[in-house]
Amino acid sequence: MLFWRAMTQIAKADLTFMQAAIEEAQAAGARGEVPVGAVIVSDDRIVGRGGNRTILDCDPSAHAEIVALREAAKGVGNYRLLGTTLYVTIEPCAMCAGAMVQARITRLVYGADDPKGGAVHSCFSILDHPQINHRVELSRGILAEEAAALLQNFFAARR
Repeated sequence: MLFWRAMTQIAKADLTFMQAAIEEAQAAGARGEVPVGAVIVSDDRIVGRGGNRTILDCDPSAHAEIVALREAAKGVGNYRLLGTTLYVTIEPCAMCAGAMVQARITRLVYGADDPKGGAVHSCFSILDHPQINHRVELSRGILAEEAAALLQNFFAARR
């Protein structure tokens, strides 16, 4: 019974923080960016937020995850983000997965798989590579339909 209660609390927190990531994605989409959003959580509070800013910043590295990692690191005063969870609406690319390893993110929670560029499950498994010196726990599929719909609607409107 105690185990189930703990799992229910984790699931509720995952839904709450993934909803915050979806809000970041919606804001990115409203700016004309690909609607991907991310938040970083430490001790049940958001310490970093980000939506895609590649066009706005004219920066190919300004993915939602990178923006959130930069904000979190500055906010906590350390480039190592031990004990944190990164929530992102879509499966991270190779750059973002590598940055999570470098930052020592403890856990990744993402919404929709990315069959064309996902580097955690779909195309590559960077976080599972045996030579990587840091392991990131993984939960996937949280609010996946909502996250996927944001991207589908965004690209359908562009066609």
